[in-house]
Amino acid sequence: MNSAAIIGIVVAAAVVLAAVVFLTAARRTDVRGAGALSRETRRRDKDSDVDLPVAPSGRAVERAAAESRSTSVAKADDLLPAPWVAPDADAVGVSRRIFFNRAYISLMGLGIGGFAAASFVGFLYPPSKGGGFGGKVGAGKLDDILLNIRLNQGFFYLPEARTWITHYPADSVPKAKKIYNPLLLPGMEAGIVALYQKCPHLGCRVPQCASSQWFECPCHGSQYNRVGEKKAGPAPRGMDRFIVSVSGAGDVTIDTLGGAAIPGPAIGTNTTGQEAEGPHCITGGH
Repeated sequence: MNSAAIIGIVVAAAVVLAAVVFLTAARRTDVRGAGALSRETRRRDKDSDVDLPVAPSGRAVERAAAESRSTSVAKADDLLPAPWVAPDADAVGVSRRIFFNRAYISLMGLGIGGFAAASFVGFLYPPSKGGGFGGKVGAGKLDDILLNIRLNQGFFYLPEARTWITHYPADSVPKAKKIYNPLLLPGMEAGIVALYQKCPHLGCRVPQCASSQWFECPCHGSQYNRVGEKKAGPAPRGMDRFIVSVSGAGDVTIDTLGGAAIPGPAIGTNTTGQEAEGPHCITGGH
């Protein structure tokens, strides 16, 4: 073989070897040609692909809308009212009994609770022993009371004690000692009596009559002299009265005895001998 042939074979082998080297290098690079990706890169991209939602087609949207319209239309049977079923009479009766039992127990509990609360408050804050009706009421100085009696034509009303205060003659005290409760005598000896405003007949408030100088009940016509002794009418006794005490300094206290006055004198009692001094306010005559 001549040298020219040998040189041609060597050149051809070199060309083939160069082509193999070029192809191998091209496969191992990330970029092949203009922006081509290698096999490893494509494999990594495939492994990291995320399934994104695919937008529905126009036909799918129209089909879904048609199905929605068809299912939203109510059937005629669905619009009919449910048939009425009468309640069980036994069940209703049980419910009523339960309601009334619970209401009764609740009201009883509220009542007991209110009573307990009131008792507790009353225990913490006991009522005052004086100052109002039902206890000891201060009426003022004796001289001032006698002056008010004269200024008010023989009568003086003390609203705090619900009491009429009138003058008791000193010369009638000996007779009073034989008739009246001893507890009432100190007030009479001081010159006054405290008469409960209620009529002993049926409890009407008895006013004074300035013309007759008596007490005259407008309800049923019972009449009493100025010191509360019965003179006429259906009352069973004279006007009830309260205990009067006078201190050394002349302070007058009326003990209203928890609202329960000492019963008045019996019918026919007349220690002062006072008769009507003018026309009666109830009958108009003497």
